Amino acid sequence: MALLAAASLLAGCAEMPMNPPKPTIENAAKLRGGNPAIGSVEVGKFTLDTAQSASLDKGVSIRSNMVRSPVEGSFAQYLRETLRVELQSAGLLDAGSDAVITGTLLDSTVEAPVGMGKAALAARFVVTRAGSVRYDRALRTEASWDSPFIGVSAIPQAAGQYEALYRKLVGTLLDDPAFRAAVAR
Repeated sequence: MALLAAASLLAGCAEMPMNPPKPTIENAAKLRGGNPAIGSVEVGKFTLDTAQSASLDKGVSIRSNMVRSPVEGSFAQYLRETLRVELQSAGLLDAGSDAVITGTLLDSTVEAPVGMGKAALAARFVVTRAGSVRYDRALRTEASWDSPFIGVSAIPQAAGQYEALYRKLVGTLLDDPAFRAAVAR
């Protein structure tokens, strides 16, 4: 099986699902610490920005290999689930909370040519509390790495860098003092 996967990477045109989102130690520390303390929240609807092509939400191509979200085939839903599992692991997810986080996927790109690879992810996060907007901000995160010539090395490396951006973007949100104030206990 591993030989078949390696052959498909060498030949190109493979489908590569991302790993399901899982909580991270870094984001757990941000959720459990910091000031002000974060209260219980609900994670609401996440969508693709209406100004973007639907293809932005469906997959990214890395050297002819398509990386896709395992969450409803949507990167917006993958971002939602990434935030949801982080909050759940910290005991802060509450479907009955009056603080609701929603999001809009604004950008999702990855490039892995020989030399330098780069990827970017951006989203607008909105926090409403009792129906009133308390936070509304677009956040962006980027990554760059040495991208080798050999596809069997470069493709999984680029996919891993891209996938990590989701956890990193959630971490950027958790670090934002205005966000923390909007969801404070």
